[in-house]
Amino acid sequence: MILCVGLATVDLVYRVGRIPGADEKAQATAFEVAAGGPAANAAVTAAALGAPVTLVTAIGSHPLGALIRSDLQNHGVRVIDTAAASGAPPPVSSIVVAGHERTIISRNAGELEFSVPPEGLPEAALTLVDGHHPALAVAAARAARRLVVDAGTWRPVFADILPYAEVVACSSAFRHPAGVVEAPHVVVTHGPAPVTWTSGGVTRSVAVPPVDAVETSGAGDAFHGALAFFLAGGSTMEDALAEAIRVAGVRVRHPGARDWLDRL
Repeated sequence: MILCVGLATVDLVYRVGRIPGADEKAQATAFEVAAGGPAANAAVTAAALGAPVTLVTAIGSHPLGALIRSDLQNHGVRVIDTAAASGAPPPVSSIVVAGHERTIISRNAGELEFSVPPEGLPEAALTLVDGHHPALAVAAARAARRLVVDAGTWRPVFADILPYAEVVACSSAFRHPAGVVEAPHVVVTHGPAPVTWTSGGVTRSVAVPPVDAVETSGAGDAFHGALAFFLAGGSTMEDALAEAIRVAGVRVRHPGARDWLDRL
């Protein structure tokens, strides 16, 4: 089993001809509602590839939370909700997409803190954390057999998580305050440019085949979910990276939050 720990949101996705400016209105050509968040999207990807996946997150009993639970469960993800007693709205993101451009307004998890369930976290062959919900992230990192960290944006909690990581997967925009990310494997994505992978002091490049990208939203999350899936399945780091790149390539070739999964 793969355990994902982190953020789950309600994503309201509007597709428009162009991103509107200040005081402008735009008529959406399409609209979607789906669960979002780095850990949630990674969990959906790993489940679509065939792994049993559990997501530990904070959703709550607000009616909007039902949208998150329904989407995740419909895509084969078991959900452990550490905020079940909370009636506050879950994190919501409004995403405006125009071709390769997007504008995102989100509240994410805010300053809300949720603790580990009394029964603890389930055992898993591999754990992925995204740094949201710090108490959950630290507990998951300490208990993990193998840990993949989705390091999208620096968060103070990463100082407590990274020492446990087998793999730290960063975007090229990620900046560690110390300037260097230390882990057995450090992976850096550069959009359509080659992925770099540093291990044992040696940095290699893994080619990214050219694709006709129509939408890049969630590509990084798909990459991380696929990387976790193939590593948990016993692939070498090099093979897992190649497969994760392939999966992210499928994601960007198809519009929509979930339709692309059928192409895997």
